Amino acid sequence: MSSSPVHLVREFHRAFGLDIRDVPTKVSPELAAFRGDLLAEEAAEVAEVSVKGPLDRLAHELADLVYTAYGTALVHGIDLDEVIAEIHRSNMTKLGPDGSVTRRADGKVLKGDHYQAPDVAGVLRRQGWVPEDEPDAG
Repeated sequence: MSSSPVHLVREFHRAFGLDIRDVPTKVSPELAAFRGDLLAEEAAEVAEVSVKGPLDRLAHELADLVYTAYGTALVHGIDLDEVIAEIHRSNMTKLGPDGSVTRRADGKVLKGDHYQAPDVAGVLRRQGWVPEDEPDAG
């Protein structure tokens, strides 16, 4: 069995009868709100333990957040691995051609002159998504 997050979370969703979609799809407002609440709960736990908790608990809470994020992607029919790859491609363009890095005072890496925004909509279109404002939308 693969230890890829998407495979593990898909197994969980199947075992427990949770939603899985294969094409990026808008879900009901109630389901979207439920998934948003789950993500917010997990993110709050990460934020709390990252300051006060031991490393093993931080690892646990980070994994819970990722697991919940992959579950939310499955519910919406999003191939999250492909979206992450596009975000990574974009993030790597923050590096200047000479290898220079621009940082904020707290250390966050900033967008430089050569930054290219991610094309998440393009990734979703390749997955079968049709935006609501396009003529083919149902």
